[in-house]
Amino acid sequence: MAGAAAPKRQDTRKFFENLSGAGKSIAVLTSGGDAQGMNAAVRAVVRMGIYVGAKVYFIHEGYQGMVDGGDNIKEATWESVSSMLQVGGTVIGSARCKEFRTHEGRLKAAHNLVQRNITNLCVIGGDGSLTGANLFREEWSGLLDELLQQGLIDEEAAQRNSALHIVGMVGSIDNDFCGTDMTIGTDSALHRIIEVVDAIMTTAQSHQRTFVLEVMGRHCGYLALVSALACGADWVFIPEMPPEDGWEDSMCQKLSENRADKKRLNIIIVAEGAIDSHNKAITPDYIKDLVVRCLGFDTRVTILGHVQRGGTPSAFDRILASRMGVEAVLALLEASANTPACVVSLVGNQAVRLPLMECVQMTQEVQKAMDEKKFDEAVRLRGRSFENNLSTYRLLSYRKADSELPNSSFNVAVMNVGAPAAGMNAAVRSAVRVGITEGHKMFAVNDGFEGFYKGQIKEIKWGDVGGWTGQGGSLLGTKRTLPGKHLDKIAEQMRIHNINALLVIGGFEAYVGLLELSSARDKYNEFCVPMVMVPATVSNNIPGSDLSIGSDTALNAITDTCDRIKQSASGTKRRVFIIETMGGYCGYLATVGGLAAGADTVYIYEEPFDIRDLQANVEHLTQKMKTSIQRGLVLRNENCNENFTTDFIYQLYTEEGRGVFDCRKNILGHMQQGGAPSPFDRNFGTKVAAKAMQWITRTLKDSYKGGRVFANSEETACLLGMRRRAMVFQPVSQLRDETDFVHRIPKEQWWLKLRPLMKILAKYKTSYDVSDSGQLEHVTRVRPKETFKRW
Repeated sequence: MAGAAAPKRQDTRKFFENLSGAGKSIAVLTSGGDAQGMNAAVRAVVRMGIYVGAKVYFIHEGYQGMVDGGDNIKEATWESVSSMLQVGGTVIGSARCKEFRTHEGRLKAAHNLVQRNITNLCVIGGDGSLTGANLFREEWSGLLDELLQQGLIDEEAAQRNSALHIVGMVGSIDNDFCGTDMTIGTDSALHRIIEVVDAIMTTAQSHQRTFVLEVMGRHCGYLALVSALACGADWVFIPEMPPEDGWEDSMCQKLSENRADKKRLNIIIVAEGAIDSHNKAITPDYIKDLVVRCLGFDTRVTILGHVQRGGTPSAFDRILASRMGVEAVLALLEASANTPACVVSLVGNQAVRLPLMECVQMTQEVQKAMDEKKFDEAVRLRGRSFENNLSTYRLLSYRKADSELPNSSFNVAVMNVGAPAAGMNAAVRSAVRVGITEGHKMFAVNDGFEGFYKGQIKEIKWGDVGGWTGQGGSLLGTKRTLPGKHLDKIAEQMRIHNINALLVIGGFEAYVGLLELSSARDKYNEFCVPMVMVPATVSNNIPGSDLSIGSDTALNAITDTCDRIKQSASGTKRRVFIIETMGGYCGYLATVGGLAAGADTVYIYEEPFDIRDLQANVEHLTQKMKTSIQRGLVLRNENCNENFTTDFIYQLYTEEGRGVFDCRKNILGHMQQGGAPSPFDRNFGTKVAAKAMQWITRTLKDSYKGGRVFANSEETACLLGMRRRAMVFQPVSQLRDETDFVHRIPKEQWWLKLRPLMKILAKYKTSYDVSDSGQLEHVTRVRPKETFKRW
C-alpha cells in the first residue's frame, strides 16, 4: 500500500496500536428488521476485531441464535466476510425473538456466551434490539450468579466473564433513532424509492396521471419527507406533522393549480404511519378516492413495500457501516466495567459515541409527544437533520400568490460554473423558488462566466424549474471559463440587468471566480454585492467544505462499476483489475470509492508512493491469491503520479504477477459525472441552495443603504460548506491560505483519515489515528445559536 507521508508537526495524536484485543472475544449479531449495509458493518467488525488480535464470532439469526446456541455461534475468519460488502440484507440472518424477552431466554443466552468466553457484544439493529441488549447487560452479573448456583458454570468462568460490554449500531431503513443523523440502510432505501419515483414519473407524464405512493415508516416520516424533497412531490403526509383540518380542500386546490401551470403529473407521497390531527390514519386509497371525487384526475396507487429494504447497499451506507463497525470495535476495546452501553452514530460527517439508553429514551419521547399530539415537540426531538428537511420542504412546496409575496425589488442571479455535477439542477431549482418566495426577481445565467460576459441572462420563473431535481448534468449550461479576463463585460452585464446578488453553484473554477470578482471590488462597484458559492463538483476538492454536490452520485457510479468488475473477476479467478477514477489531483473519489467497493489498494496524489510500495502491493496480492479470495481490485486516481500511469501500473502488475494472476484495466471516465443525481445529492443540493438564498436575503437587507446595495466587506463574498458537524458561511478570502492552487485541492482533507481504515479492511498493517474518537458524548437537545458561521 502506498506509504504514508511523514508527519509534519509534533505528533500529539493517539493511535490504536496501544489497544490490543488479545485474549478478548467479540460477537456480532444483526437483529430486528434487516437493512442494506448491515453486512458492511459485520465485515468491518470481524476484520477490525481479527486485526487487533481478538477472536470474533458470528451469532446467526439474531437473539434467537444467541438463545439456541450450538452452530448458531461460530467463529469468523477474515475470508468468511469476503464478498459481503455489496450484498443487501444481512448474511448472518436476523429474527424477532420472543424467548430473549423472557428471563429464561436471557439465562440460556448468557450460558452460551460464557461457554465461549464472549464478553463483548456488537449489536446491529433498531431501538428494540438495542434496548434488549442493554437489559441483558444490566442483568449480566445476576445471570452469572444463577448459572453458578445451577452448577452450569464454575467460579473461574464467572470471574473471567464478570463484565459484559455492549456497543450498538443502528441498522434501520426508517432513520427513526434519535442521536444519529443517518442510520444504516436509510440512504439505500431512499435510492430504491427514488428509482421507483423516477420510473413512475415518465409513465405519469405520458398519461397526465396523479400517483399516490406509500413508503415505509410506521412511526417516522423521514423516508417520506426526504423522498418528497428529492423528487419535488406535490404533497407529503408524515406522522410527525399531520395536516391541519380542511387539508383535503387545500391539497386538491394545489393539485389543480399545478395542472393549470402546465404540469402534466402529480406525485403524492404517504408514510405508512400517516395520520390526521385527530390521530386517524390517512391511507393511499382514501387520498386516491378524494382526488378522483373532487378533481376527476386519473389516479393510481403504488405501495412500495419491501422493495425498500432490498437491493444492494448504496456507497454512503457501505462507508457509514464500515466506519461504524471499526469505531464499535475501538469502543469495545476501550470499555471498562462501568462504561455505559454506547451506540456509535453519525453527526455531520463524524462518527461519535453516545450512551445507548439516552438515545433510546429520546426516541421513545418522540412517540410519546406524538401520542399526546405535541407534534412540534416531536419534530424537535427528531433532531436537526429532520427539522432542516421539514423546513426546506415547507419553503419549497407551496407557491404563494404574487399578492402574498414580499416585494424586495432585488435582482438575484444564479449560475453554474465548472464541470457538470449531478445535483446542480436541484440546487438551481431550490435557489430560484426560495428567491421568489423571499420576493426577489431571479435571473438565470447560461454557460457560466462565459455566458455572463456575453449577456446570456434572462429572468427565470417558478414554473421554469419544475421537474429539475431528478435531472443530471447542468440544465443552465456550465463552462470552466474564469471571469478574470472579462471583468469589464461582466460588470457591464451586472449594470444592465441591475444584479444585486450572485449565487454561484460549481467547482474549483467557481471558487477561483468568486475570489477574482471579490478582489476586483475596489475597481468595480458592480461587484460590491452579496456573493455566495455552493460547492458542486464530483471531485470534492473545494476548500471550506467536507462535501460537494455531485460527489455522492459519482461515488455510487464508481461503486456500481466496481461491483460488476469484482463479479467478473470472481468468475474468472486469479484476476486483478486496475481502475482509474476521476478527481484531478484530489484522491477523494478513489479513496472513498475504494472503501465502498472493498479495494485492495488505492493510489492517490496526497499520499506519495514509490516503486517499493508498488512491489509490496503486488506481493500482498500474490499472498491473497493463495486464499479462497482469488481476485483483486486496485484503484488509481487519474493524477496520482505523472510517471506511474495507469498503463505503467497495469504492465507492472501483469509482469510481476505472471503465473499467479492476470490483469485487466478500466478507465471509468465521464460516466462518473453523468446519470441521475443520487437522493443525497438532490437533498444536499436543495437544502444548501435554500440556505444560501436565505443568507443572500439577510445580507441584502443589511447592505441596502441610501437606495442601493453596497457590500464590500470580506464576509459578503462567501462559500457555504459543510464543516464537520455544521454548515458554515466562510469568506472566500479567508480560504485562500487553505488552498493549494497549483493542484486545485485543499491543503488539509478530512477523508485522509479514512485511508488507514481502508488499508486495515484490506489486511494491511498500518497506523490508525483515533484522536477524534473515544469520547462518550451526550445527546444534545439544545441547538447551537445561529451565528454568521453556523447552521
